Amino acid sequence: MLLSELFDAPELRLQLLHAAQGAYDRPIGRIITTDLLEPGNYLNGGELVLTGLVWRRGAADSETFVASVAGRGATTILAGKALLGTIPDDLLEACRRHQVTLVEVPTEVAFADVTEYVAAAGSADTGARLSASLVRQRQLLSAIASGRSLDELTARISTEIGHDCRVITSTGRHVVPGPGPLDDDTLDAVTRRFLTAERTPAVAEADGTPYSLFPIGSGLGNRLTAWLLVVEGDHTQWSRAHVEAVQELSAIAALDRVRRDEGRLALRPLVADALALIESGGPPAEVATRLRQAGVHSDRPMVVAVGELRDDGPVEIALTIFEDVALTVGPAVVATGRDGLPVALLPASPDLPNLLRRAFGRLSPGLARARLTIGVSGETTADALTGALEEARFAQRAALAGRTRISVVTSDEVASHVLLLATVPDDVRRTYAHRVLGPVLEHDRRTRADLIATLNEFLACSGSWSRAAEALHLHVNTVRYRIERIEQLTGRDLSRFEDRVDVFLALKSL
Repeated sequence: MLLSELFDAPELRLQLLHAAQGAYDRPIGRIITTDLLEPGNYLNGGELVLTGLVWRRGAADSETFVASVAGRGATTILAGKALLGTIPDDLLEACRRHQVTLVEVPTEVAFADVTEYVAAAGSADTGARLSASLVRQRQLLSAIASGRSLDELTARISTEIGHDCRVITSTGRHVVPGPGPLDDDTLDAVTRRFLTAERTPAVAEADGTPYSLFPIGSGLGNRLTAWLLVVEGDHTQWSRAHVEAVQELSAIAALDRVRRDEGRLALRPLVADALALIESGGPPAEVATRLRQAGVHSDRPMVVAVGELRDDGPVEIALTIFEDVALTVGPAVVATGRDGLPVALLPASPDLPNLLRRAFGRLSPGLARARLTIGVSGETTADALTGALEEARFAQRAALAGRTRISVVTSDEVASHVLLLATVPDDVRRTYAHRVLGPVLEHDRRTRADLIATLNEFLACSGSWSRAAEALHLHVNTVRYRIERIEQLTGRDLSRFEDRVDVFLALKSL
């Protein structure tokens, strides 16, 4: 029912005192009767507010009341003049300032008469709407069953309601770009509003254009991993039929997401197997085969990204976020590494770091006290992924040292031996490590003498006998004996800087 239809009821004898822009063609939402001075907490937007002005003690109260009503999106005030005998000028001025429609209810007309009239008219409208809604739902479900894509159904609803519809994620990825992708600044504004809105649907504004934001699926889920339907225009100005059409599209999009998520979940074990093989130093040919099975173009340059989402729920949330961002540049090849952190294998591109910073950065308004840190390796090939994974993990630890809520650190920003080793193919690193430390490893295997552990601690203590002995809970002479035995087995003199560097790099290459 439209507001203009209320004035067609002669028995109500309503008098329009101020009409906000578009008031006559605005659909009536709920009717709320209140005499609270600040009723905003009980409004959701679009209501018609009936009041007997009991709250008014002075002119300033009118500003307080109207500001509270307008602040929560209510569009119209019906004020009864039975108490005061007239509608105060200060109430009229406040409605003009806040662009709220003001209607006078005569003394002889009870509020119950107004609500009963709207309810009766609404019942007739509801039957027609439900019938149209059921027809539309059947048509949409039938289209999905016959293989129509979400893009086609979104275009259909866009034409029906006269507003362009798009489906995006909280990181700004376009699931359905509609007539064309939104620019980065608009995506920033839309996702920020969605992540911070107290209630949905909400309205965002970008470059003077309003966008209505409808959650896809349950509005109670984690918004960091949510999909949303972005519709050009302000939904509070639409007819109820158009709002219902958008909500039905949201329900269909939720079904489509379930289907897509199931496909990615089925792929995860293949990605996990490939990642486990990489971490264990498996043969490059077998690694390449597993990657192809997981959907990776193993013959092309790649980048490894490692992330951590602290203090925001289970690792599944971080995995879903990583998959979402990965899909903007290629297949969602994401799995959990042996350290429990999400690992993504991404196709290399010059602009990839900037893309990751922007996509992950859009989540910042919704993180609360959580932190998201990401480390990104340099460009690599399938035969050097183990090193690239170490490089990304090192960069992620460097990101943790920062203070920002979201930090993306690339290998170019970090200087360390880790990066040097990461550029060497995995088989070359393993060959070097065993050439230098092979005899020591074999000696430990046969005798369990813990020479490698002693060597590692000795180098970590910068060659200090006493500190190494204290850390290992050994006598200093025992440490000396073990280091001498290592020197005999390797042919290296650990008092020489060059030999110590060789042994250190061999340890880090194991």
